[in-house]
Amino acid sequence: MTEKKKIRHILGLSGGKDSTALAIFLKDKYPNLEIEYFFCDTHKELPETYDYLKRIEARLGIKINYLGATKGFDYWLALHSGYLPSPKSRWCTIKMKIQPLEEFVGDDEAVSYIAIRADENREGYISTKPNIKPVFPFREWGLVKADIMKLLEDSGIGLPDYYRWRSRSGCFFCFFQRKYEWVMLAKEHPDLFAKAVEYEQNHEDGRRYTWTEGETLLELLSRKDEIIVRHHKAMEKEQKSYANQSLSEVLDKVLDQEDEESPCLVCHL
Repeated sequence: MTEKKKIRHILGLSGGKDSTALAIFLKDKYPNLEIEYFFCDTHKELPETYDYLKRIEARLGIKINYLGATKGFDYWLALHSGYLPSPKSRWCTIKMKIQPLEEFVGDDEAVSYIAIRADENREGYISTKPNIKPVFPFREWGLVKADIMKLLEDSGIGLPDYYRWRSRSGCFFCFFQRKYEWVMLAKEHPDLFAKAVEYEQNHEDGRRYTWTEGETLLELLSRKDEIIVRHHKAMEKEQKSYANQSLSEVLDKVLDQEDEESPCLVCHL
């Protein structure tokens, strides 16, 4: 008789608050469940993201598998002839997030735990492979954003440091960044901002690609005072409307007002 293969349990960590809170939640509710934790490494993450992942490992006593370590962004950018990813061409998500996950699982039966909350009206696209079954524990248990924040606080893990100025995980040059986040990237990590500018400008055949639609990063940065003033006014308005909110919650709402496209959830949970 052929022995039935063991079902694998996997949880992708993005370096953001929701997937981290899910790791905390599952470890508490199902301490005997053998979960494989993974992070799809593009080699273009913020240093704060790597610091946060180390904090998660230390606090929870887990090991995170780093996927895609041999083929980062520059490799795939060259294969796409220098064509930068964009909301209309998200090759980065496919090549550096979904494919590494599917290679990690192979043909094994797997349950993939996805950190979409009960108060979110969105779906998480992880894989279309029939052997990978998506499960949404936060929805099943009715957990909302306030519950996630409490899980992070009670665990001692807290929020990643980049939440002071940015509300999502992802590459430092992610095209889903809002204009204020680009301005703050230039302030917090001028070397990374300069690298993002280099990606825009480094096209030998004269093509003009930009991370943000309609303007280059240098053009955006030239308007930084205007962008910062508008952001601060929006923050003050939001704080007056909801005085009991934390600064991170206010920032999250204000930045969401800039969104025109939905982010890739496999990157930003």
